[in-house]
Amino acid sequence: MTLAVLQARLSSTRLPGKVLAPVLGVPMILRQIERLRRSTTIDTLVVATSVEASDDPLANLLEKDGVLVRRGPLQDVAARFAAVVQEFRPSTLVRLTADCPLADHAVIDRVVEEHLASGADYTSNVIDRTYPDGLDVECIAVPAFERMLALPLTQPEREHVTLAIYSRPESFVLKSVEQSPSHAGLRWTVDLPADLEFVRAVYEHLYDRNPDFGQADILELVERTPGLNRSDADLDTGTN
Repeated sequence: MTLAVLQARLSSTRLPGKVLAPVLGVPMILRQIERLRRSTTIDTLVVATSVEASDDPLANLLEKDGVLVRRGPLQDVAARFAAVVQEFRPSTLVRLTADCPLADHAVIDRVVEEHLASGADYTSNVIDRTYPDGLDVECIAVPAFERMLALPLTQPEREHVTLAIYSRPESFVLKSVEQSPSHAGLRWTVDLPADLEFVRAVYEHLYDRNPDFGQADILELVERTPGLNRSDADLDTGTN
């Protein structure tokens, strides 16, 4: 069984409450979940948030929408994932983050399929990035995840979950999923107000005509719409 865990919280330091920010009148996280539910390789989706009272509005919203929610320590995200894995006992774990409302189910399915075919411990499209930041997918074989949990993990490794795996290529078999041409410089994640404005603009242009728009549709939109773009260069120039 393939289990996707979407980590989310409301206490983002750069853009607090961003996962509940409206996108076409619907909270951003529900827009992302709508897209994730189109995946054909994910069997179960769980949102892992914290037990902090600050995340009560998020948990309540998701539960009302019929989303599976599990809660754990705010800073120890690895512990959150471990509890979900222990409960659902999947063979494959997919890690996703709730700042990616443009997530593409076709990209997710490709990464999962290549992971299962390769037999790797860890497969992702972020080792050697060729996808836009915001289409990130990480797959972990559960035995490898359990081996990782047995390590003396640092606080950053507990917070970032998979860091302890991909930073140890001598201990884990890693596989990189890449595409050509590369679109590594594009920024489709939401950390800053300008990121959210970009995402809202994409939805406004594409959603009504095709709710299932994907990477290719966004690339085509950006190409034909002057001024509509978001890249890592915007951070370097202070366009926040």
